[in-house]
Amino acid sequence: MSAPSPRPAHNRPALIALVFVVAVGCLALAWWQWERFESSSGTGQNLGYALQWPLFAGFAVFAFVRFVRLEREADGPAKPAVDKASAPREIPEGILPERPVAARSDDPETAAYNQYLARLHAEDIDEQVRTAGLPSPERNAG
Repeated sequence: MSAPSPRPAHNRPALIALVFVVAVGCLALAWWQWERFESSSGTGQNLGYALQWPLFAGFAVFAFVRFVRLEREADGPAKPAVDKASAPREIPEGILPERPVAARSDDPETAAYNQYLARLHAEDIDEQVRTAGLPSPERNAG
């Protein structure tokens, strides 16, 4: 005697009943909010809820359909594994643009200005360290 085949997910009665109860419940709440909107004490908020509850019902049905579709795909044949030898390992030459290279400046004025900025930065760091009450760090000549 062979074992019975498992039922597909879309034939599970409990799941179908749950989706049905949720959808009908959401539609009932939409009807109730619509009745509240049409009453003398109804507000625009009731109208908003009356339009919102059917969206929740639709989402429950959508989620069920999506769940069934994903389970069917999972039961189907597995996708073949990608061969590691044929998989690309690095970016081929010429695909990416070349990185720009900064022009080396031998201008003495630019070098002096950069040294001036470095000295100002070092003095600023030293001032912050002194203000914080920390021992001053030793600096190299670079």
